[in-house]
Amino acid sequence: MSGHMFSRTDKTIWGRWWWTIDRPLLAALLAMMGFGIILVAAASPPVATRIGLDQYHFIIRHLIIMVPALILMIGISLLDLKNLWRLATILLGVGIVMMVVVLATGMEIKGAQRWLQLPGLSLQPSEFVKPAFAVVAAWLISKQKDNPVFPGYLIAGGVFFLVITLLLMQPDVGMTIVTFCILCTEIFLAGLSIWIVVAAGVVGAVCFVLGYFILPHMRSRIDRFLDPASGDTFQVDRALDAFRHGGLFGTGPGQGTVKLSIPDAHSDFIFAVAGEELGFVFLAILLAVLAFIILRGFNRVMDSDNVFVILATGGLLVMFGIQALVHIGSNLHMIPTKGMTLPFISYGGSSLLAISVTMGMVLALTRRQPKTSVSRGSLSSRPVMAGKL
Repeated sequence: MSGHMFSRTDKTIWGRWWWTIDRPLLAALLAMMGFGIILVAAASPPVATRIGLDQYHFIIRHLIIMVPALILMIGISLLDLKNLWRLATILLGVGIVMMVVVLATGMEIKGAQRWLQLPGLSLQPSEFVKPAFAVVAAWLISKQKDNPVFPGYLIAGGVFFLVITLLLMQPDVGMTIVTFCILCTEIFLAGLSIWIVVAAGVVGAVCFVLGYFILPHMRSRIDRFLDPASGDTFQVDRALDAFRHGGLFGTGPGQGTVKLSIPDAHSDFIFAVAGEELGFVFLAILLAVLAFIILRGFNRVMDSDNVFVILATGGLLVMFGIQALVHIGSNLHMIPTKGMTLPFISYGGSSLLAISVTMGMVLALTRRQPKTSVSRGSLSSRPVMAGKL
C-alpha cells in the first residue's frame, strides 16, 4: 500500500487510517509475520511426519490462520479509543467465561487443562484474556486518576485476582507471571507510590515460592534448570546444540537437525531452529526487529497526555516483550523451560490470533488522532498522540 493511494485530505476510513497509523511499526510487525512463515515452513515438516500427519500440515494451517490474524490486526487498528476499550471489555468478559468452561470441559494436554476444542481449532482462551486485561486495567486505573471517587484500582485488582486464580487452576504459571507483570507495569506507569510496586513484587515472589512447593511440574522444571542431572533435559540440550551447530550464518534453510528430534521444534523451540538453520546473524536481525517494535511503541506514546493510552500501550508492549524473552530464555537455557510461543514466529493458532489482537490494539493506541475526551465530553482539535478516553 503506497502513500500515493491516499491524499492527506482523504476523509475515508482507510485514508484517515493510512495517515495516522505508525507505518514503520506496522512494517516491523508484517516482517515478523514473514519470518514466522519461513521458520514454520522450515521447522514443522519433521514434527508433522513424526506424529503421522502430512509433512505440510502445520505450515498450511499456519498460512490459513495468518489470514484472519492479519485481518484482526488491521481491523482492530482502525478502532478509536472508545471502541477499543469496548472491544477489550467484551473480550475480557467472554474470555473469563471461556476459561471457566475450560476448567469444566477443556482438553488436557501435557498435564494442563487450557484448551477448548472447536471445529478445526484448539482455542486457548487465556491467550486473549491477557491483552484484554491490559487494556481494561489501564482504563480502570486512568479513570480513577481522572476521577478519584471512582474505585478503579480496586476493580482492576479484583479482575486481576480472578484472572490469575483461573490461570493457576489450569495450571499456567507462565501466563500468571505475564499477567502480573502487566499489572505491575501499569501501576508503575500510573505513578503510584513505589511502596505499592514493591509490595506487589513481594506478593509475586511469595506466590512464586508457594508455586514451587505446591505445583509439581513447576518444581520439576526449576530443579532441572538448577541441577540438569536431576531430570530429563533432552530438549534444552538439543536446543543448545542447535545454536552451536548453526554458528554465524547457519547450516542453511531446511538443513538443520535439531527439528528432527525436538517434539515442539515448530512452536516452543522454533528459536533454536532459527539459530541452527539461519545462524547468529539472522537471530540478531530478529532480535533487532523485536526491540524496534517495543521501543517504537513506547516512543510513540511518550508525548501523549492521555494516561489510558500510556498505560494500555505499556502493558501490551511489556506483555509482548516478556513473552519473547521467556521463549528465547528457555531456548538458551537462561531460565527454566517454559512452553511459550515466540510472538508471530511460532506455530499456534490461538497464540498467533491473540498476538495479532494485541498488536492491533497497540497500532490503534499509537495512531495520531485529534484530542477527544470520552470521560469528560470535551473536544479539542489540537493534534496529539491519541484522544482521551
